Amino acid sequence: MQAMAVEIERKFLLRDDGWRAHIVSSRALRQGYLSVDPPRTVRVRLVDDHQAFLTIKGSRVADRRPEFEYGVPAADARFMLDHLCRRPLIEKVRHHLDLESADWTVDEFSGDNAGLVLAEAELPEGRVLGQLPGWIGQDVTADDRYANAALQVTPFAEW
Repeated sequence: MQAMAVEIERKFLLRDDGWRAHIVSSRALRQGYLSVDPPRTVRVRLVDDHQAFLTIKGSRVADRRPEFEYGVPAADARFMLDHLCRRPLIEKVRHHLDLESADWTVDEFSGDNAGLVLAEAELPEGRVLGQLPGWIGQDVTADDRYANAALQVTPFAEW
């Protein structure tokens, strides 16, 4: 059985701040997890305090995982984040970059994950990530510690 939606994503640490020259927009994200069971995670995300999503993800295999995302009312998301989600919440600013090789974002975490900065390249099916920008460091796609659900369980501050 094939999933209806598949996320293809690579994650990287950064060598320097060279990525900042490519920022086209930034959004504040607050997210929490209703489930962090490895075969399935259920996340609530509030974007800039007015747009909200419920996301269900399956297990990652290499750089792919099934992902289903649905819009929800912001008031519902606020309630779930404040009363139903596991602690700590994930707080970060997501910067969207103007690079054409993939849909590039950089997440700057705060709260219990302060100090962590990750770049992500999301790719459409059949596309290969070409030459990486010079500010890209180690590929941590296969290191589950960097998954947001894992950062909720064991925040970066505890590493």
